[in-house]
Amino acid sequence: MLQISSTRPHTFIVNELKEIVKAYDATKLLGKQSALASLVHLDGSSYRQPGARMLVDDDGNLTGAISGGCLEGDALRKALLAMSQHLSKLVTYDTNDEDDMSIGIQLGCAGVIQVLFEPLNPANPNNPVELIRKAVSSRQKAVLVTLFFPHKKNEVHPGACFLLESNGNTTGSIPFSWLEASLLADVQRSMLMGKSAFIEYKNNNDSITAFIEFLNPVVSLVVVGAGNDAIPMVNIADTLGWDVRVVDGRNTHAKPARFASACQVLVSKPEAVLDQINIDDRTAFVMMTHNYNYDIAMLKALLHKDLAYIGMLGPKKKLDRMLLELREDGMLIDDQMLEKVYGPTGLEIGAETPEEIALSIIAEIQSVIQQKSGSNLKLRADMIHSRTNHLVETKNI
Repeated sequence: MLQISSTRPHTFIVNELKEIVKAYDATKLLGKQSALASLVHLDGSSYRQPGARMLVDDDGNLTGAISGGCLEGDALRKALLAMSQHLSKLVTYDTNDEDDMSIGIQLGCAGVIQVLFEPLNPANPNNPVELIRKAVSSRQKAVLVTLFFPHKKNEVHPGACFLLESNGNTTGSIPFSWLEASLLADVQRSMLMGKSAFIEYKNNNDSITAFIEFLNPVVSLVVVGAGNDAIPMVNIADTLGWDVRVVDGRNTHAKPARFASACQVLVSKPEAVLDQINIDDRTAFVMMTHNYNYDIAMLKALLHKDLAYIGMLGPKKKLDRMLLELREDGMLIDDQMLEKVYGPTGLEIGAETPEEIALSIIAEIQSVIQQKSGSNLKLRADMIHSRTNHLVETKNI
């Protein structure tokens, strides 16, 4: 039976992957060698979860991270070795023993971490970073397969070798014919369920472990309102790597020069906004125009849409008044529609300044999309990341 991880994929990973692709392109342009370090499995606790990656070039430059900084020094050495030998390597870091100085530092994370180091061949159009490029280049869900031999140090590990996109496109190949049918079925199921999985496949004397990694696109944030209080919202979201758009009917406010360079700025009437923006289940809208008529027009247009979050800046009575007016105008508003509406928008953190308010709103959007409560971690009865998420299911073929 397939073991599917019960947690949602970490959205920050996709942003990190985009940075890795950029860094890889830069190394190619300069004719440098590079290797990809991927955290492919974890037993216990770790600062980073499976799917964390780091690009290393032959000058020792690092992009991304596989830990909180404690493994990077040794990982650099292992990556350089993989480059020089042109061979993938699987390294196990056991951080349970705080007195273990074998890699030069006391870790104390209480976990066993497996990291796969893959030298990158620019001549291979389906090398791991090229697969990642396809996975993050469009707003599609994707499943990336990484194959490794957890108990064979000297084996050549296939590594990241196969990608399925939600539109049905596939890239790469599965290197073992005995594995193909079973693995493809599990990849399809991972895509359908939106979950990652770890599976060990056994066939007579052959066995291999697959990290079947489900990747969501980054959060798409639409800030409705281009006032000064929208600027910190855009800045924080841009730092997180979210896709950000600002919409306003006033061309005096909706100017690209006022916002982060990656942000798209639209001047539009509310009824025309949705003709210019693609919406999916990872899209969040925050209404902060301070213009009642513009906000209620946007709310009317959004209530029927399948999106993750609708935030309304201002007091609750403002939202209640809008909903009452829409109902009086004949609009049918059910509980399912209201579940995605948050007004007042934001978490209760004592926010007063525009920057603090932006932080509270961004944090609430993150918690809603990740299906988390937004409560204090110290109040959790169990660990932050459930260890059952990393169980490896054995499957005989």
